Amino acid sequence: IVNTIAKLAKTCILRLTVCKLYFILSDKVANGGASMWCELSQGNFFDEYQMEGVAAEHNEIYLELVPENLSRALKTAQSAKAVKIKLTNKHCPCLRVAVELPSLSSSSRIVTHDIPVGVIPRRMWNDFREPSMPDFDVSIYLPVLKTMKSVVERMKNLSNFVVIEANLSGEMNLKIETDLVSVTTHFKDLGNPPWASEDGCQSSAQSRDLESMAEACIDIKKLQQLLAGQQVNPTKALCNIVRKRIVHFILLHEEVSLQYFIPAIA
Repeated sequence: IVNTIAKLAKTCILRLTVCKLYFILSDKVANGGASMWCELSQGNFFDEYQMEGVAAEHNEIYLELVPENLSRALKTAQSAKAVKIKLTNKHCPCLRVAVELPSLSSSSRIVTHDIPVGVIPRRMWNDFREPSMPDFDVSIYLPVLKTMKSVVERMKNLSNFVVIEANLSGEMNLKIETDLVSVTTHFKDLGNPPWASEDGCQSSAQSRDLESMAEACIDIKKLQQLLAGQQVNPTKALCNIVRKRIVHFILLHEEVSLQYFIPAIA
Protein backbone atom coordinates (compact mmCIF):
# COMPACT_ATOMS: atom_id res chain seq x y z
CA ILE A 1 0.00 0.00 0.00
CA VAL A 2 2.82 2.39 0.90
CA ASN A 3 4.57 1.57 -2.41
CA THR A 4 1.39 2.49 -4.27
CA ILE A 5 1.09 5.77 -2.37
CA ALA A 6 4.77 6.59 -2.95
CA LYS A 7 4.04 6.46 -6.71
CA LEU A 8 1.15 8.94 -6.31
CA ALA A 9 2.53 11.48 -3.84
CA LYS A 10 5.93 12.96 -3.01
CA THR A 11 4.64 13.91 0.44
CA CYS A 12 1.39 12.93 2.14
CA ILE A 13 -0.40 13.15 5.45
CA LEU A 14 -0.61 10.10 7.70
CA ARG A 15 -3.63 10.45 10.00
CA LEU A 16 -3.84 8.07 12.95
CA THR A 17 -7.04 7.42 14.88
CA VAL A 18 -7.95 4.70 17.38
CA CYS A 19 -9.45 2.39 14.72
CA LYS A 20 -7.97 3.50 11.40
CA LEU A 21 -4.96 4.85 9.55
CA TYR A 22 -5.37 7.21 6.60
CA PHE A 23 -2.97 8.37 3.91
CA ILE A 24 -4.14 11.70 2.51
CA LEU A 25 -2.98 13.83 -0.40
CA SER A 26 -4.94 17.03 -0.76
CA ASP A 27 -3.43 19.07 -3.57
CA LYS A 28 -6.06 21.68 -4.19
CA VAL A 29 -8.13 20.28 -7.06
CA ALA A 30 -8.93 23.87 -8.07
CA ASN A 31 -5.24 24.36 -8.83
CA GLY A 32 -5.15 21.27 -11.06
CA GLY A 33 -3.70 18.94 -8.43
CA ALA A 34 -4.92 15.39 -7.85
CA SER A 35 -6.10 14.36 -4.40
CA MET A 36 -6.17 10.99 -2.63
CA TRP A 37 -7.84 9.40 0.38
CA CYS A 38 -6.66 5.95 1.46
CA GLU A 39 -8.17 4.23 4.47
CA LEU A 40 -7.02 1.10 6.36
CA SER A 41 -8.31 -0.56 9.53
CA GLN A 42 -5.47 -0.91 12.01
CA GLY A 43 -6.84 -4.30 13.19
CA ASN A 44 -5.96 -5.85 9.80
CA PHE A 45 -2.30 -4.84 10.07
CA PHE A 46 -1.19 -4.70 13.71
CA ASP A 47 -1.21 -7.24 16.55
CA GLU A 48 -0.78 -4.43 19.03
CA TYR A 49 -1.76 -0.81 18.52
CA GLN A 50 -1.60 1.99 21.05
CA MET A 51 -2.07 5.65 20.29
CA GLU A 52 -2.82 8.74 22.26
CA GLY A 53 -3.86 11.90 20.49
CA VAL A 54 -3.56 15.50 21.51
CA ALA A 55 -6.60 15.35 23.84
CA ALA A 56 -9.38 12.91 24.76
CA GLU A 57 -11.93 14.65 22.51
CA HIS A 58 -9.38 15.07 19.69
CA ASN A 59 -7.83 11.62 19.87
CA GLU A 60 -5.97 11.79 16.54
CA ILE A 61 -2.47 12.44 15.23
CA TYR A 62 -1.67 14.03 11.84
CA LEU A 63 1.85 13.68 10.43
CA GLU A 64 3.36 14.88 7.18
CA LEU A 65 5.86 12.44 5.67
CA VAL A 66 7.59 11.31 2.48
CA PRO A 67 5.95 7.94 1.64
CA GLU A 68 9.05 6.87 -0.36
CA ASN A 69 11.07 6.95 2.91
CA LEU A 70 8.52 4.76 4.69
CA SER A 71 8.42 2.42 1.70
CA ARG A 72 12.23 1.99 1.83
CA ALA A 73 12.16 1.29 5.55
CA LEU A 74 9.43 -1.35 5.14
CA LYS A 75 11.34 -3.08 2.29
CA THR A 76 13.88 -4.29 4.86
CA ALA A 77 11.00 -5.84 6.81
CA GLN A 78 9.89 -8.39 4.23
CA SER A 79 11.40 -11.37 6.05
CA ALA A 80 11.18 -9.83 9.54
CA LYS A 81 10.06 -11.65 12.67
CA ALA A 82 8.44 -8.46 13.95
CA VAL A 83 8.13 -4.80 13.01
CA LYS A 84 7.41 -2.00 15.44
CA ILE A 85 6.52 1.54 14.37
CA LYS A 86 6.52 4.34 16.91
CA LEU A 87 6.58 8.11 17.02
CA THR A 88 9.74 9.44 18.69
CA ASN A 89 11.51 12.76 19.03
CA LYS A 90 15.13 12.52 17.92
CA HIS A 91 16.40 16.06 17.17
CA CYS A 92 13.05 16.33 15.35
CA PRO A 93 9.83 14.25 15.34
CA CYS A 94 10.46 10.87 13.67
CA LEU A 95 8.58 7.70 12.88
CA ARG A 96 10.90 4.97 14.06
CA VAL A 97 10.55 1.66 12.22
CA ALA A 98 12.29 -1.08 14.23
CA VAL A 99 12.66 -4.31 12.26
CA GLU A 100 13.57 -7.52 14.10
CA LEU A 101 15.28 -9.80 11.60
CA PRO A 102 15.70 -13.57 11.92
CA SER A 103 19.12 -14.47 13.33
CA LEU A 104 21.13 -17.71 13.39
CA SER A 105 22.38 -17.05 16.91
CA SER A 106 20.28 -16.52 20.03
CA SER A 107 20.82 -12.73 19.94
CA SER A 108 18.33 -10.81 17.83
CA ARG A 109 19.23 -8.40 15.03
CA ILE A 110 17.26 -5.17 15.02
CA VAL A 111 17.50 -2.61 12.24
CA THR A 112 15.96 0.80 12.96
CA HIS A 113 15.01 3.52 10.51
CA ASP A 114 14.16 7.02 11.71
CA ILE A 115 11.91 8.80 9.22
CA PRO A 116 11.56 12.56 9.83
CA VAL A 117 7.93 13.71 10.00
CA GLY A 118 6.18 17.04 10.49
CA VAL A 119 3.46 17.16 13.13
CA ILE A 120 0.38 18.98 11.78
CA PRO A 121 -1.15 21.38 14.34
CA ARG A 122 -4.82 20.97 15.22
CA ARG A 123 -5.88 24.25 13.62
CA MET A 124 -4.98 22.74 10.20
CA TRP A 125 -6.76 19.39 10.62
CA ASN A 126 -9.83 20.59 8.71
CA ASP A 127 -7.72 20.81 5.54
CA PHE A 128 -7.50 17.01 5.58
CA ARG A 129 -11.13 15.91 5.97
CA GLU A 130 -12.59 13.10 3.87
CA PRO A 131 -13.58 14.39 0.42
CA SER A 132 -17.28 14.17 -0.37
CA MET A 133 -18.57 11.92 -3.12
CA PRO A 134 -19.05 14.06 -6.25
CA ASP A 135 -22.52 14.22 -7.82
CA PHE A 136 -21.42 12.25 -10.86
CA ASP A 137 -22.99 11.86 -14.30
CA VAL A 138 -21.78 8.28 -14.82
CA SER A 139 -20.35 5.58 -12.56
CA ILE A 140 -18.75 2.53 -14.19
CA TYR A 141 -16.59 -0.46 -13.21
CA LEU A 142 -13.08 -0.27 -14.64
CA PRO A 143 -11.66 -2.90 -17.00
CA VAL A 144 -8.78 -5.14 -15.81
CA LEU A 145 -6.25 -2.60 -14.51
CA LYS A 146 -3.29 -4.34 -16.21
CA THR A 147 -4.98 -4.00 -19.60
CA MET A 148 -5.90 -0.39 -18.94
CA LYS A 149 -2.34 0.33 -17.81
CA SER A 150 -0.78 -1.00 -21.03
CA VAL A 151 -3.24 1.04 -23.15
CA VAL A 152 -2.52 4.24 -21.20
CA GLU A 153 1.24 3.70 -21.37
CA ARG A 154 1.09 3.51 -25.16
CA MET A 155 -1.17 6.56 -25.38
CA LYS A 156 1.16 8.55 -23.11
CA ASN A 157 3.78 8.54 -25.88
CA LEU A 158 1.34 10.33 -28.20
CA SER A 159 -0.30 12.95 -26.01
CA ASN A 160 -0.24 14.60 -22.57
CA PHE A 161 -4.02 14.36 -22.21
CA VAL A 162 -6.59 11.59 -22.41
CA VAL A 163 -10.37 11.86 -22.64
CA ILE A 164 -12.14 9.28 -20.51
CA GLU A 165 -15.81 8.80 -21.35
CA ALA A 166 -18.43 6.32 -20.23
CA ASN A 167 -22.17 5.71 -20.25
CA LEU A 168 -24.74 3.83 -18.18
CA SER A 169 -24.65 0.85 -20.59
CA GLY A 170 -21.28 -0.39 -19.33
CA GLU A 171 -19.23 1.19 -22.14
CA MET A 172 -16.06 3.18 -21.59
CA ASN A 173 -13.66 4.77 -24.10
CA LEU A 174 -10.18 6.21 -23.71
CA LYS A 175 -9.45 8.75 -26.46
CA ILE A 176 -6.56 10.92 -27.50
CA GLU A 177 -6.74 13.54 -30.24
CA THR A 178 -3.75 15.46 -31.56
CA ASP A 179 -3.12 17.29 -34.86
CA LEU A 180 -1.43 14.15 -36.19
CA VAL A 181 -3.37 11.26 -34.72
CA SER A 182 -6.62 10.28 -33.13
CA VAL A 183 -6.80 7.01 -31.15
CA THR A 184 -9.73 5.48 -29.25
CA THR A 185 -9.78 2.29 -27.17
CA HIS A 186 -13.26 0.89 -26.49
CA PHE A 187 -14.23 -1.23 -23.47
CA LYS A 188 -17.65 -2.90 -23.40
CA ASP A 189 -19.82 -4.83 -20.89
CA LEU A 190 -18.06 -3.34 -17.85
CA GLY A 191 -21.22 -2.89 -15.80
CA ASN A 192 -22.39 0.10 -13.76
CA PRO A 193 -22.38 0.06 -9.94
CA PRO A 194 -25.83 0.21 -8.31
CA TRP A 195 -25.72 3.38 -6.19
CA ALA A 196 -28.50 3.75 -3.65
CA SER A 197 -29.90 7.26 -3.82
CA GLU A 198 -31.13 7.73 -0.25
CA ASP A 199 -31.14 11.50 -0.51
CA GLY A 200 -31.66 11.48 -4.27
CA CYS A 201 -28.24 13.03 -4.88
CA GLN A 202 -27.24 10.38 -7.43
CA SER A 203 -30.66 9.98 -9.02
CA SER A 204 -29.71 12.44 -11.76
CA ALA A 205 -27.50 9.70 -13.22
CA GLN A 206 -30.34 7.17 -13.12
CA SER A 207 -32.80 9.26 -15.14
CA ARG A 208 -30.32 9.92 -17.96
CA ASP A 209 -30.15 8.37 -21.40
CA LEU A 210 -28.26 5.08 -20.94
CA GLU A 211 -26.28 5.44 -24.18
CA SER A 212 -25.14 9.05 -23.81
CA MET A 213 -21.49 9.50 -22.84
CA ALA A 214 -20.17 11.69 -20.01
CA GLU A 215 -16.59 12.72 -20.62
CA ALA A 216 -13.68 14.49 -18.99
CA CYS A 217 -10.21 15.31 -20.31
CA ILE A 218 -7.46 14.60 -17.77
CA ASP A 219 -3.68 14.68 -17.46
CA ILE A 220 -2.57 11.27 -18.78
CA LYS A 221 0.49 11.20 -16.47
CA LYS A 222 -1.75 11.32 -13.37
CA LEU A 223 -3.82 8.41 -14.68
CA GLN A 224 -0.68 6.46 -15.57
CA GLN A 225 0.76 7.04 -12.07
CA LEU A 226 -2.38 5.60 -10.51
CA LEU A 227 -2.29 2.50 -12.74
CA ALA A 228 1.49 1.99 -12.55
CA GLY A 229 1.46 2.23 -8.76
CA GLN A 230 -1.12 -0.53 -8.25
CA GLN A 231 0.54 -3.17 -6.11
CA VAL A 232 -2.61 -3.97 -4.17
CA ASN A 233 -4.82 -5.89 -6.57
CA PRO A 234 -8.27 -4.40 -5.87
CA THR A 235 -11.32 -6.67 -5.66
CA LYS A 236 -13.37 -3.80 -7.15
CA ALA A 237 -12.27 -0.79 -9.15
CA LEU A 238 -14.65 1.86 -10.39
CA CYS A 239 -14.68 5.33 -11.78
CA ASN A 240 -17.16 8.20 -11.43
CA ILE A 241 -17.18 10.94 -14.04
CA VAL A 242 -18.50 14.45 -13.46
CA ARG A 243 -18.76 15.83 -16.97
CA LYS A 244 -15.85 18.18 -17.79
CA ARG A 245 -15.04 18.57 -14.08
CA ILE A 246 -13.50 15.58 -12.36
CA VAL A 247 -12.79 11.84 -12.60
CA HIS A 248 -13.02 10.02 -9.27
CA PHE A 249 -11.45 6.54 -8.99
CA ILE A 250 -12.30 4.13 -6.16
CA LEU A 251 -10.19 1.00 -5.63
CA LEU A 252 -11.51 -1.41 -3.01
CA HIS A 253 -9.68 -4.30 -1.39
CA GLU A 254 -10.64 -6.37 1.66
CA GLU A 255 -8.21 -4.40 3.82
CA VAL A 256 -7.95 -1.02 2.15
CA SER A 257 -9.93 1.52 0.14
CA LEU A 258 -8.26 4.13 -2.04
CA GLN A 259 -10.00 7.12 -3.63
CA TYR A 260 -8.18 9.24 -6.20
CA PHE A 261 -9.54 12.45 -7.75
CA ILE A 262 -8.13 13.81 -11.02
CA PRO A 263 -9.51 17.22 -12.05
CA ALA A 264 -10.53 17.74 -15.69
CA ILE A 265 -8.61 20.04 -17.97
CA ALA A 266 -10.56 22.57 -20.01
